[in-house]
Formats: sequence, structure tokens, C-alpha cells
Amino acid sequence: MHLHQYEISLSYPMKRIFHFSLVALAVVSCKQQDAPQQKKYVEVAQIDTSIKPGNNFFRYVNGTWYDTAKIAADQVGVGSYSFLNIPQKLLLQSILEEASKATGAEGSIEQKVGDFYASGMDTVGINQRGFEPIKSMLARIDAIQDRTMLMNFVADELKVGDYSIISFEISPDNENSSINIAHFSQAGIGLPDRDYYFKTDSSSLAIQSAYKKYIATLFQLTGDSEASKNADIVYDIEKQLASSHKTRIERRDVKANYHNLPVAGINKKQPNIGWVALLKNLGLDTDTVDIAQPAYFDKLNAMLTSVPVDHWKVYLKASSMTSYDEILSKPFEKASFEYNKALSGQSTEKPRAQVIADAVDRQLGFALSQLYVKKYFNEDAKKRALELVNNLTKAFENRINQLDWMSDSTKLKAKEKLNAITKKIGYPDVWREYKVKIDRNKFFENVVALRQDEYQYQTGKLNKPPYKQDWETTPPTVTAYYNPSFNEIVFPAGILQYPYFDLYADDAINYGGIGMVIGHELTHAFDDQGAQFDKDGNVKNWWTPADYEKFKAKTQQVIDLYSTFTVLDSVHVKGGLTVGENTADNGGVAIAYDAFKLTKQGQDTTKIDGFTPDQRFFLSVARIWRVKTRDEFLRTYINTNPHSPAMWRVNGPLMNFTPFYKAFNVQPGEKNYKSDSVRIKIW
Repeated sequence: MHLHQYEISLSYPMKRIFHFSLVALAVVSCKQQDAPQQKKYVEVAQIDTSIKPGNNFFRYVNGTWYDTAKIAADQVGVGSYSFLNIPQKLLLQSILEEASKATGAEGSIEQKVGDFYASGMDTVGINQRGFEPIKSMLARIDAIQDRTMLMNFVADELKVGDYSIISFEISPDNENSSINIAHFSQAGIGLPDRDYYFKTDSSSLAIQSAYKKYIATLFQLTGDSEASKNADIVYDIEKQLASSHKTRIERRDVKANYHNLPVAGINKKQPNIGWVALLKNLGLDTDTVDIAQPAYFDKLNAMLTSVPVDHWKVYLKASSMTSYDEILSKPFEKASFEYNKALSGQSTEKPRAQVIADAVDRQLGFALSQLYVKKYFNEDAKKRALELVNNLTKAFENRINQLDWMSDSTKLKAKEKLNAITKKIGYPDVWREYKVKIDRNKFFENVVALRQDEYQYQTGKLNKPPYKQDWETTPPTVTAYYNPSFNEIVFPAGILQYPYFDLYADDAINYGGIGMVIGHELTHAFDDQGAQFDKDGNVKNWWTPADYEKFKAKTQQVIDLYSTFTVLDSVHVKGGLTVGENTADNGGVAIAYDAFKLTKQGQDTTKIDGFTPDQRFFLSVARIWRVKTRDEFLRTYINTNPHSPAMWRVNGPLMNFTPFYKAFNVQPGEKNYKSDSVRIKIW
């Protein structure tokens, strides 16, 4: 299922939920002498003193590290942020290796995660099977004779997580968040974004070529004698579908991507899709569905007639093979990796143990998480995190009270929404259960069974009130998010670590780290998308018309500014795509700083490591974005991700924040200096 969220991590589902990718806490100062070991929280040796803070603060704080850091051959980047998930996977791997060697009781958490891991590590058995696990599926495609059989196959495969031309999720109704409905959205393409099919620059052409080669290789591996021809057929169908797709920027318009329509009406309008039969086959009992992008389904309906059934069969084979290739024998897995090299620049494959640990976290994550939390999570962190979140909330409320562009009536509504936000920290109060039998000798079947279980779990929510104990990410993950449908912020256990948080760090470090992340997630409730949801999670206007126009004008300033930032020579940040995350970054720094100034250290001037408290706060802000990535990965990231690159997550907010200027004596003429009159302030 597609996550229903706005994020600050590396993926971006259409709907809503903001992932930040790290949080942590600390409300009261902790004396450093109480620490079990000393740690230098300001890494002076990594600072590049040849760079003025006002020219490039990211490089000033991280420059020496950046110039010497090496990216492992099996990774796309190194440093903080989402790349902290690499050592997290090693912790999970340790748990899984222990569980796989033990004899857990049948059906226990230990047995399920241990045997699933063992099945994935059985590369000899997996390779011996070749593509035997998908032969029956390919035969079912060969037997398709008409559109009805075609759509029946599409529905059957959806139930095991194979999304081809139809994509949907079950989540709250935009206009009635008290009930879950089915949301259908555009699908059908294999490249990362619709724009890749129409770009003609050298990088995009190389990716197109790699993708066609990948599809042709999959056909070759199944003994198809017309592999290259079939790859062209697949690509042509995908390009036609892509022409109807909305862009990622267009998909940020919440209202324009919601159309709750009667099934009878769309069944009549799009008879080739056959909505009544499709929903029945999917087990979805409903009279209405949300069609997020109607133009896509109009195009699909037409193509189900204009494209010959034999060509659709070729397309379905490719789509299904790409859904299963990474759980088949080595040649299939290698084909997938070779294509992804073009997107990421990663030169060698990850160790098998890391890949399978990732798979267990992805498919049995809340079972594995129970073992992780028991072994690694400090319950004191949960208490301190909640204190810090509450402290940041108070600081945000004070900022709302002081806004000079918002009327009192809108301020009242904003504060009501802010104080209604649910806070989830560490791990769920109720753990997700997996109703599936795991066989340590059948990796492919285990994956399919878990996909089926996930399908049943998600579709079982239809027509019911949202289950607000659900988490959209597993607790070991280094991330954080805001979900506007639930009006909640979520901080998993995995993010409660340095450089975001340390129990023994001073307030400046923790407020500049985890505090900034918490402020970021709170601000997501009031960014370009989040601001359209009320305190109950409904898309409902709570603004006065004049205030909302002022707000849109301010977010346009954010779009305009970030669109000027250059990455990889001529490639620019996409201001329209990243506006939500950039708004949250700007708000996050400001809210965290205000909260920091309420602490004893925040009101002091005593230096530590040669820096004032304010300077240490901003050094911490820059430290949490210490990231270096491959150029290929960064190019894909710019085109598809709603977050700005790490450098601009530091320099962008700080060039708009006056206390930073004062802390580092930023002067006119320095590259990132902006006069006070044009510094952007929304929240």
C-alpha cells in the first residue's frame, strides 16, 4: 500500500504524511559529567574555517568531513539523515541472525522473523529454483484472451502486491476523516516519474536505455526469443500511460487530486476497466471511490481498446517480473540492480544479509520491532521526547500569537489544531499482528504470503473508522512524520540517537538537532498541504479568505527562493515540489530556537567548545544534515523527492533567520546574506 503521508525522508507517496527522517529530545539540561563517557558534540576538526558561515554554513560546519568522506561501493550516500538507517540495519541483522539460529515456538515472533530471514539467506535454494516460482503466473498471462480476463488478472495480482495499471489504498476520506474509503491513483509506469519518458537530456536518455535493457533482460531470463521487441512494446505502453499522469508538483494540490465518485457512474464512463467487476474481484464492497487522477483512468480505459490484448500480455509479464525479480534467482536480482545503478550510481550490490534484514523490516516490521525495542530502546527517552515535543508546541503557539500577518480568528483555529495534534513516540501502544505461516525453506512463498496478509490487513479497513493505533513506519527506522488525516506526529525509536539526540548533550545540541526535527513535523500541519486540513483531519477551510491569500503569497516566496538554488551545475531545486518540506524546515528552525531560548542555557552566554549557546544550536542544525551522496542518486532525488538536498536544508532556512545572522555576524556581501526586508517568515 502507498503510505498516506508527507515525509522528509527519501520517498514520496502522493497522498499525505510528512516524513522528516529524524527526531529526538531533551528538555532539561543534562550535566555532561553524568555521562558514562565524554563526547565532543561540536566536531571542531570537521569545520572548514576557510569558509565564512554567511557564505555557506553547510560547508563551514561539514566541509572538512565532506571532502574526505568515502561512500561505500554498495551504498548511494554516507552521513546522517536517512543514511543512519545503514547502521540500524546492522542492529536488526544481529537480532535476525540470533533468531534464525534459535528454535522459536511455532507462530511466535521469533520463529516468524527468524525463519523468514533464514529463507531469504538460502541463496543456494533460491538460485536452484530459477524463475520456477513465477512460471504459473506467466502461463496465466499467456492464457488471457480478452479485456475481461486481463482485468481479472490485474485484480488477482493486486492482492499479492503486484501493482501494474491499477493502484489504490485504503485511508480516511479527505472530506470525512472518520471513515476509510478506497483511493485509486495513477499507475502503470516503471521509470521513477512520468517526466523521464519525455526528457531528452543525456542523463535521462541513459536511464531510459538502462530501463529498456532491464526489461529485455527479464524476458531473456524467461526464455523469450523476442526480448528486445517486447521491451519496446512495454516502454511504448508505459509512455502512453505516462502522458496522462499528473506531475509531482500537480499532485501536491490536495483538492485537485480528490474525486469521490459513484461506482455506477465511472463504470459506465470507463466500461473497459469494468469498475463493478474490478471492485468485486478486489473484495472491496463500496458504492463510491476516490479517483485521484481521472485523466489517467480515462486514458487507461481508451488504451484497453486501442492497445492489442497481445501487447497488454507482454506488458503484464514485464510488470509482474519487475514485481518479483528481487526475490528470484541471482540473474533476476542482478538485472534489477543493473538498472538501479543508472538511477543511484551505486556500484556494487549490498551484502545479502543487509538486503534480507531490510526485507524483514519491510514485511514483518512490527514483529521484528518488538525484539528491537526490547533490546535497544531506552524508555527514559520516550518520556523526555514527549516533554520536548510539548515544549516545542508551546513555543509554536507563542509564535502564532505573535504573527503580524494573521487575523485573531484564524490564529484561534490554528492554535486549536496545534494543540489537538496527537504525539506518538518510540513504538506503538498496540502491536500489529501478522496472520501468516512462515516456512524457512520457501522465501518466495513467504514474501507472497506476507503481501497477501498486508493486502487483507489494509483492505479490512474499508468502510471502518481509521485505526489510529496504526504506524506508517517501523520503530527502528530513522525517520519521523506528520499525518494530516490523523493530525498526528510520530517519532520512532530509531531516531533517538546522535546527532539528533543524546541524553548527555547540552540543550543547544539537542534543540538544534531533534528540536529542529520536531518543529519541522509540527510545521507540516501548516504547510501548503497540511494547512488545508482541519484539526480533525478533514480537508476543510479554517482560514479567513484574506489570511489564506497572505499564506499562499508567503509559500510562493518559498517556491521562488528555493527554485534559485543550484545543484549539480545546471540542475535546480524544484521549488514547487519541495515547498512543503522547505516551509517545514524554515518553521522547524524558528520554533526549535524559540523553545531553546526558554531554557536556562538558551538564556546564557557561556561557551562550550569555544562556541556560544546560540552558535552551538546552529552548528547542531547543520550537523544533522551532514550527508554526501552520489551524483546519480542526487539527480534522481531532485527529480522525484519533495525534500531539498542536504546543503539547502541548512542554508535555505538559515538565510531567512535573523538570530543566525547575529550568532555568526553575517554581513552584507556574503553569499547567503539576505536583507531583513526579504527574509521569509511564515510561522
